Amino acid sequence: MQIDPLSAHDFGARISGIALSQLDEQGFKAIYGAFLKYGFIVFPDQALTEAEQITFGERFGVLEFGALPLANQIKLDDGGYSEIFPVASQRMQTNLGNEAWHTDSTYWPVSSKCALLTAVKVPGRGGETELADLRAGYRFLPDAMKARISGLSAYHSTQYSQANDLGHYPDQRTGSLYHGEAYLRPLVKVHPETGVLNLFIGRHAFGIPGLSRAESRVLLRDLVDFVVSDPARVYQHQWRVGDTLLWDNRALLHRARPYDYAQPRVLIGTRVAGDVSTELAYYDSDPEAEAGRAALKRELTALRSQSEKT
Repeated sequence: MQIDPLSAHDFGARISGIALSQLDEQGFKAIYGAFLKYGFIVFPDQALTEAEQITFGERFGVLEFGALPLANQIKLDDGGYSEIFPVASQRMQTNLGNEAWHTDSTYWPVSSKCALLTAVKVPGRGGETELADLRAGYRFLPDAMKARISGLSAYHSTQYSQANDLGHYPDQRTGSLYHGEAYLRPLVKVHPETGVLNLFIGRHAFGIPGLSRAESRVLLRDLVDFVVSDPARVYQHQWRVGDTLLWDNRALLHRARPYDYAQPRVLIGTRVAGDVSTELAYYDSDPEAEAGRAALKRELTALRSQSEKT
């Protein structure tokens, strides 16, 4: 196994000389240590099957989902692929939303630990995946800003992010991504395994209690802008078929990049659920959930009002 850091700042590494489908326990321990240290790992030329990606993902914990197509096509029963989805479709609107900086599953009661992508089809140009370091983002914040955000939290919802970023208001449905709940999470997170402080923000975050709507929007935007303002805190992965990318959702932002949507882009994704003891906001049946629903309802009303005025 060869571990090659991708920067001088412990942000990202490339691991080669192994086959993830034949990984022994010693090899996995080395990978896990690198994952915690570097935040994300690139594994070139793995060409994992769906079953192999699931098996590898399960070594990190309980799966939120396994080997789903995060793509503009779906795999058919005969092994082929469907027609490319039109941009106006629900699936593509969700994909387009992922082109804004975010961390996964903050819109569920238990947010994600980590995620995997494996490239099956890639467009000729564009379609990269970018990652940004929330650890360094917090570390280099001015002291005055650290003091300001200490103790603050924001609600998280995909209904908010889709409406805010795309003007997209999908039908609300229990069990879907657009379920009508919003979950309150601190702006500053203590990583449960390393103890490192990092920002915990992104496109799904809104409505900081104690601030006006305008103040909240500006602060959340400014924090994301600060994280990605330094090229040393951002990595862009140029996909090649067979690549696998692993990242820590507790410490990094990520986003997809635009491409020619008439071309196929098929990535297979597995997402690992976070530990309930550290990643749980609250359940929908808990008393705190009502405040989240009310906050989301107010925010969606405000966004619709803004849209009507413009």
